[in-house]
Amino acid sequence: MIKIIFPEWHNSGILTKWGWRAWVFLYFMVSGKIHNHNCPPGSKCIFAGSCCLVTVHQPPVITAALGHDVTMPCQLSLSPDETLLTVPVLYWVSISQDAEEHRLWKPSVIYEGRVQLLDENPNSLNKSILLKNVQWADNRKYKCKLSINTEKAKGFRSKGNETLLTVYDAMTFNLTAPNDSLLHCEINVTREPGFVLSIVHNGHKTQSVDSAPGVPVVARPYVTLSETISLRGGGKYECQLHLNKDLITKSILHLLLPGKSNKGWDEPVMQITEIFCRPDRLILVQPS
Repeated sequence: MIKIIFPEWHNSGILTKWGWRAWVFLYFMVSGKIHNHNCPPGSKCIFAGSCCLVTVHQPPVITAALGHDVTMPCQLSLSPDETLLTVPVLYWVSISQDAEEHRLWKPSVIYEGRVQLLDENPNSLNKSILLKNVQWADNRKYKCKLSINTEKAKGFRSKGNETLLTVYDAMTFNLTAPNDSLLHCEINVTREPGFVLSIVHNGHKTQSVDSAPGVPVVARPYVTLSETISLRGGGKYECQLHLNKDLITKSILHLLLPGKSNKGWDEPVMQITEIFCRPDRLILVQPS
Protein backbone atom coordinates (compact mmCIF):
# COMPACT_ATOMS: atom_id res chain seq x y z
CA MET A 1 0.00 0.00 0.00
CA ILE A 2 1.28 3.50 -0.83
CA LYS A 3 0.30 6.42 1.40
CA ILE A 4 1.02 10.00 0.34
CA ILE A 5 0.87 12.67 3.07
CA PHE A 6 0.69 16.40 2.35
CA PRO A 7 1.27 18.38 5.56
CA GLU A 8 -0.43 21.75 6.10
CA TRP A 9 1.12 24.91 4.65
CA HIS A 10 3.00 27.03 7.19
CA ASN A 11 4.28 30.59 6.84
CA SER A 12 7.44 29.49 8.50
CA GLY A 13 7.96 26.68 5.99
CA ILE A 14 11.10 26.51 3.91
CA LEU A 15 10.85 28.63 0.76
CA THR A 16 12.37 26.87 -2.25
CA LYS A 17 13.52 28.58 -5.42
CA TRP A 18 10.20 27.52 -7.00
CA GLY A 19 8.24 29.22 -4.24
CA TRP A 20 6.90 26.05 -2.63
CA ARG A 21 6.12 26.19 1.09
CA ALA A 22 5.56 22.55 1.87
CA TRP A 23 7.33 19.35 2.65
CA VAL A 24 6.01 16.29 0.83
CA PHE A 25 6.63 12.93 2.37
CA LEU A 26 6.03 9.60 0.64
CA TYR A 27 5.60 6.57 2.83
CA PHE A 28 5.80 3.17 1.20
CA MET A 29 4.16 0.73 3.54
CA VAL A 30 4.68 -2.95 2.63
CA SER A 31 3.35 -5.83 4.68
CA GLY A 32 5.92 -8.39 5.77
CA LYS A 33 9.61 -8.08 5.13
CA ILE A 34 11.04 -5.31 3.00
CA HIS A 35 13.27 -6.60 0.20
CA ASN A 36 15.50 -4.91 -2.29
CA HIS A 37 15.54 -6.07 -5.91
CA ASN A 38 15.72 -9.86 -5.81
CA CYS A 39 17.99 -11.49 -8.33
CA PRO A 40 16.66 -14.73 -9.84
CA PRO A 41 18.67 -17.94 -9.46
CA GLY A 42 21.79 -17.83 -11.59
CA SER A 43 22.27 -14.06 -11.33
CA LYS A 44 24.59 -11.76 -9.42
CA CYS A 45 23.98 -8.34 -7.84
CA ILE A 46 26.95 -6.15 -6.97
CA PHE A 47 25.27 -4.57 -3.93
CA ALA A 48 21.91 -4.60 -2.15
CA GLY A 49 19.18 -3.07 -4.27
CA SER A 50 21.25 -3.06 -7.47
CA CYS A 51 20.25 -4.45 -10.80
CA CYS A 52 21.19 -8.00 -11.65
CA LEU A 53 24.28 -7.73 -13.85
CA VAL A 54 25.09 -11.37 -14.61
CA THR A 55 22.53 -14.10 -15.31
CA VAL A 56 22.73 -17.73 -16.43
CA HIS A 57 19.66 -18.89 -18.40
CA GLN A 58 18.44 -22.49 -18.73
CA PRO A 59 15.03 -23.80 -19.91
CA PRO A 60 13.04 -25.83 -17.34
CA VAL A 61 12.34 -28.80 -19.67
CA ILE A 62 13.69 -30.17 -22.95
CA THR A 63 12.66 -33.33 -24.79
CA ALA A 64 14.72 -35.67 -26.98
CA ALA A 65 14.11 -38.72 -29.15
CA LEU A 66 15.84 -41.90 -28.00
CA GLY A 67 19.13 -42.40 -29.84
CA HIS A 68 19.20 -38.83 -31.21
CA ASP A 69 21.34 -35.85 -30.18
CA VAL A 70 19.92 -32.98 -28.12
CA THR A 71 21.05 -29.44 -27.36
CA MET A 72 21.30 -28.52 -23.67
CA PRO A 73 20.86 -24.71 -23.72
CA CYS A 74 22.78 -22.38 -21.41
CA GLN A 75 23.22 -18.66 -22.05
CA LEU A 76 25.26 -16.18 -20.06
CA SER A 77 23.87 -12.62 -19.99
CA LEU A 78 25.67 -9.43 -18.91
CA SER A 79 24.20 -5.99 -18.42
CA PRO A 80 25.65 -3.33 -20.77
CA ASP A 81 27.72 -1.74 -17.98
CA GLU A 82 29.38 -5.00 -16.89
CA THR A 83 32.54 -6.50 -18.42
CA LEU A 84 34.16 -9.91 -18.17
CA LEU A 85 37.78 -9.75 -17.01
CA THR A 86 38.62 -13.39 -17.69
CA VAL A 87 37.17 -16.26 -19.70
CA PRO A 88 34.37 -17.93 -17.66
CA VAL A 89 35.05 -21.49 -16.53
CA LEU A 90 32.16 -23.77 -17.51
CA TYR A 91 30.81 -26.73 -15.53
CA TRP A 92 27.86 -28.87 -16.63
CA VAL A 93 26.55 -31.52 -14.23
CA SER A 94 23.75 -34.08 -14.28
CA ILE A 95 21.82 -34.76 -11.09
CA SER A 96 20.63 -38.30 -10.38
CA GLN A 97 17.54 -39.19 -8.34
CA ASP A 98 19.70 -39.64 -5.24
CA ALA A 99 21.04 -36.07 -5.76
CA GLU A 100 24.48 -37.29 -6.85
CA GLU A 101 26.15 -35.04 -9.42
CA HIS A 102 28.03 -36.33 -12.47
CA ARG A 103 30.17 -34.02 -14.59
CA LEU A 104 29.17 -33.52 -18.25
CA TRP A 105 31.65 -30.77 -19.02
CA LYS A 106 34.32 -31.47 -19.06
CA PRO A 107 32.98 -35.02 -19.49
CA SER A 108 33.46 -37.61 -16.78
CA VAL A 109 33.94 -41.27 -17.70
CA ILE A 110 30.21 -42.02 -18.08
CA TYR A 111 29.78 -39.18 -20.60
CA GLU A 112 33.10 -39.53 -22.42
CA GLY A 113 32.68 -39.13 -26.18
CA ARG A 114 29.04 -38.02 -25.90
CA VAL A 115 29.32 -34.30 -25.09
CA GLN A 116 30.64 -31.33 -27.06
CA LEU A 117 30.39 -27.55 -26.88
CA LEU A 118 28.07 -25.90 -29.40
CA ASP A 119 30.30 -22.82 -29.54
CA GLU A 120 33.98 -23.52 -28.97
CA ASN A 121 34.91 -19.83 -28.82
CA PRO A 122 35.90 -19.36 -25.13
CA ASN A 123 34.67 -15.74 -25.19
CA SER A 124 31.19 -16.70 -26.39
CA LEU A 125 28.26 -16.19 -24.02
CA ASN A 126 26.62 -19.33 -25.44
CA LYS A 127 27.56 -22.10 -23.02
CA SER A 128 25.22 -24.74 -24.48
CA ILE A 129 26.36 -28.32 -25.02
CA LEU A 130 25.32 -31.13 -27.35
CA LEU A 131 24.49 -34.46 -25.69
CA LYS A 132 24.83 -37.27 -28.24
CA ASN A 133 22.92 -40.54 -28.58
CA VAL A 134 20.35 -39.88 -25.85
CA GLN A 135 19.50 -42.93 -23.71
CA TRP A 136 16.72 -43.67 -21.20
CA ALA A 137 19.24 -43.21 -18.38
CA ASP A 138 19.72 -39.57 -19.49
CA ASN A 139 16.25 -38.77 -18.13
CA ARG A 140 17.32 -36.54 -15.23
CA LYS A 141 18.02 -32.91 -14.33
CA TYR A 142 21.01 -30.93 -15.58
CA LYS A 143 22.63 -27.76 -14.33
CA CYS A 144 24.94 -25.21 -16.00
CA LYS A 145 27.49 -23.59 -13.66
CA LEU A 146 30.06 -20.86 -14.34
CA SER A 147 33.01 -19.40 -12.50
CA ILE A 148 32.98 -15.72 -13.48
CA ASN A 149 35.22 -12.71 -12.92
CA THR A 150 33.76 -9.30 -13.86
CA GLU A 151 34.83 -5.71 -13.45
CA LYS A 152 32.14 -4.79 -10.90
CA ALA A 153 31.06 -8.04 -9.28
CA LYS A 154 34.61 -9.46 -9.17
CA GLY A 155 35.00 -13.23 -8.83
CA PHE A 156 32.02 -15.46 -8.08
CA ARG A 157 30.19 -18.59 -9.19
CA SER A 158 26.80 -18.49 -10.89
CA LYS A 159 24.41 -21.22 -12.01
CA GLY A 160 21.22 -21.58 -13.97
CA ASN A 161 17.98 -23.25 -12.99
CA GLU A 162 17.88 -27.00 -13.46
CA THR A 163 16.80 -28.40 -16.84
CA LEU A 164 14.84 -31.68 -16.93
CA LEU A 165 15.56 -33.91 -19.95
CA THR A 166 12.60 -36.09 -20.98
CA VAL A 167 12.93 -38.90 -23.55
CA TYR A 168 10.58 -40.66 -25.98
CA ASP A 169 10.99 -43.61 -28.36
CA ALA A 170 9.81 -44.16 -31.95
CA MET A 171 6.04 -44.13 -32.42
CA THR A 172 4.10 -47.03 -34.01
CA PHE A 173 0.85 -46.16 -35.80
CA ASN A 174 -0.99 -48.68 -37.99
CA LEU A 175 -4.14 -50.68 -38.68
CA THR A 176 -4.89 -53.67 -36.51
CA ALA A 177 -7.33 -56.60 -36.26
CA PRO A 178 -10.10 -57.47 -36.60
CA ASN A 179 -10.11 -56.96 -40.39
CA ASP A 180 -8.05 -53.78 -40.11
CA SER A 181 -11.05 -51.99 -38.61
CA LEU A 182 -9.04 -50.44 -35.77
CA LEU A 183 -6.20 -47.94 -35.74
CA HIS A 184 -3.61 -48.36 -32.99
CA CYS A 185 -0.89 -45.94 -31.80
CA GLU A 186 1.81 -46.68 -29.22
CA ILE A 187 4.93 -45.01 -27.84
CA ASN A 188 7.36 -45.40 -24.94
CA VAL A 189 8.17 -42.28 -22.88
CA THR A 190 9.91 -41.44 -19.63
CA ARG A 191 7.74 -41.26 -16.53
CA GLU A 192 6.87 -37.55 -16.45
CA PRO A 193 3.11 -37.16 -15.75
CA GLY A 194 2.57 -34.51 -18.45
CA PHE A 195 2.89 -36.88 -21.46
CA VAL A 196 -0.44 -37.40 -23.30
CA LEU A 197 -1.11 -39.50 -26.43
CA SER A 198 -4.12 -38.82 -28.68
CA ILE A 199 -5.43 -39.59 -32.19
CA VAL A 200 -6.95 -36.91 -34.45
CA HIS A 201 -9.02 -37.55 -37.62
CA ASN A 202 -9.21 -34.74 -40.16
CA GLY A 203 -8.43 -32.20 -37.45
CA HIS A 204 -10.88 -33.54 -34.84
CA LYS A 205 -9.97 -35.50 -31.72
CA THR A 206 -11.37 -39.03 -31.73
CA GLN A 207 -12.92 -41.20 -29.03
CA SER A 208 -10.64 -44.06 -28.00
CA VAL A 209 -11.97 -47.61 -27.77
CA ASP A 210 -8.91 -48.71 -25.80
CA SER A 211 -6.38 -46.58 -23.95
CA ALA A 212 -3.32 -47.35 -21.82
CA PRO A 213 -2.27 -44.38 -19.66
CA GLY A 214 1.19 -45.82 -19.01
CA VAL A 215 1.57 -47.80 -15.79
CA PRO A 216 5.19 -47.75 -14.56
CA VAL A 217 7.02 -51.09 -14.43
CA VAL A 218 9.82 -51.08 -11.87
CA ALA A 219 12.36 -52.79 -14.14
CA ARG A 220 11.78 -50.36 -17.02
CA PRO A 221 12.95 -46.73 -17.28
CA TYR A 222 9.87 -45.84 -19.36
CA VAL A 223 6.10 -46.27 -19.58
CA THR A 224 4.08 -47.27 -22.65
CA LEU A 225 1.25 -45.01 -23.82
CA SER A 226 -1.27 -46.35 -26.34
CA GLU A 227 -4.50 -45.34 -28.05
CA THR A 228 -6.84 -47.42 -30.25
CA ILE A 229 -9.78 -46.07 -32.25
CA SER A 230 -12.32 -47.39 -34.72
CA LEU A 231 -11.78 -46.25 -38.29
CA ARG A 232 -14.11 -43.44 -39.35
CA GLY A 233 -13.57 -43.63 -43.08
CA GLY A 234 -10.73 -42.30 -45.16
CA GLY A 235 -8.74 -39.13 -44.66
CA LYS A 236 -5.91 -37.89 -42.50
CA TYR A 237 -5.26 -39.51 -39.13
CA GLU A 238 -2.65 -38.13 -36.72
CA CYS A 239 -1.25 -39.72 -33.59
CA GLN A 240 0.12 -36.91 -31.43
CA LEU A 241 2.34 -36.95 -28.36
CA HIS A 242 2.12 -33.87 -26.15
CA LEU A 243 4.08 -32.93 -23.06
CA ASN A 244 1.71 -30.61 -21.24
CA LYS A 245 0.63 -28.25 -24.06
CA ASP A 246 3.69 -28.74 -26.30
CA LEU A 247 3.55 -31.06 -29.31
CA ILE A 248 6.58 -33.37 -29.10
CA THR A 249 6.13 -35.71 -32.06
CA LYS A 250 3.39 -37.04 -34.31
CA SER A 251 2.81 -39.70 -36.93
CA ILE A 252 0.44 -39.01 -39.86
CA LEU A 253 -1.49 -41.70 -41.71
CA HIS A 254 -3.31 -40.89 -44.96
CA LEU A 255 -5.94 -43.57 -45.58
CA LEU A 256 -7.65 -43.97 -48.95
CA LEU A 257 -10.84 -46.05 -48.89
CA PRO A 258 -10.88 -49.16 -51.13
CA GLY A 259 -12.55 -48.85 -54.52
CA LYS A 260 -13.94 -51.47 -56.90
CA SER A 261 -11.96 -52.34 -60.03
CA ASN A 262 -12.16 -55.10 -62.66
CA LYS A 263 -10.34 -57.41 -60.27
CA GLY A 264 -12.70 -56.75 -57.37
CA TRP A 265 -12.32 -54.51 -54.30
CA ASP A 266 -8.93 -52.85 -53.86
CA GLU A 267 -7.03 -52.94 -50.59
CA PRO A 268 -6.95 -49.78 -48.42
CA VAL A 269 -4.01 -47.55 -49.30
CA MET A 270 -1.95 -46.07 -46.44
CA GLN A 271 0.83 -43.51 -46.42
CA ILE A 272 2.57 -42.81 -43.10
CA THR A 273 4.79 -39.86 -42.24
CA GLU A 274 6.50 -39.47 -38.87
CA ILE A 275 7.43 -35.98 -37.65
CA PHE A 276 9.90 -35.28 -34.86
CA CYS A 277 9.08 -31.90 -33.31
CA ARG A 278 12.33 -31.08 -31.54
CA PRO A 279 13.28 -27.66 -30.12
CA ASP A 280 16.30 -27.17 -32.39
CA ARG A 281 15.03 -28.63 -35.66
CA LEU A 282 12.12 -30.27 -37.49
CA ILE A 283 12.78 -33.66 -39.07
CA LEU A 284 10.43 -35.38 -41.54
CA VAL A 285 10.88 -39.11 -41.93
CA GLN A 286 9.19 -40.37 -45.11
CA PRO A 287 9.11 -44.18 -45.39
CA SER A 288 10.32 -45.55 -48.70
